[in-house]
Amino acid sequence: MKVERRSILKRIVASVAGIAGVNVVAKAAAPDYAGKETFNVVYDQEVPLFSGSTKHNGLVFVAGKGAHFEGDITAHTKHVLDEIEAELKKAGSSMDKVLKVNVYLSDLRDYKAMNEAYRGRFGKNPPVRTTVAVYGGVPGDSLVEIDCIAAV
Repeated sequence: MKVERRSILKRIVASVAGIAGVNVVAKAAAPDYAGKETFNVVYDQEVPLFSGSTKHNGLVFVAGKGAHFEGDITAHTKHVLDEIEAELKKAGSSMDKVLKVNVYLSDLRDYKAMNEAYRGRFGKNPPVRTTVAVYGGVPGDSLVEIDCIAAV
């Protein structure tokens, strides 16, 4: 499993380097984006705004999920993680296959309680994670927003 995650992470790093314009020593064939699958496309009137998730080249990219109801950070975090899990299942993946997570907090003082609700949701080998507090708050008055990248 570690070798598989490492090779997938290498592909992610190489992709990001390519987007940033960094020259990569090994040249690969141009990616075929025609095979990209999108799920739960959100529309702003008639124009597509974003997809809930995109699956491409053995990876699933899940858009940021928030909790848009009254509640505390624990309730919001649990709700968001449940939404991410459902999105991953629709795309043929699971929480155990998540490689990278980004957590955006409306208030950094919620870090400890968010961690308690987050703990154990990704199995014995949790993914790498970045957690930041967002200036001005998370859109939609959610106390937390989470996105992730997973293997299929």
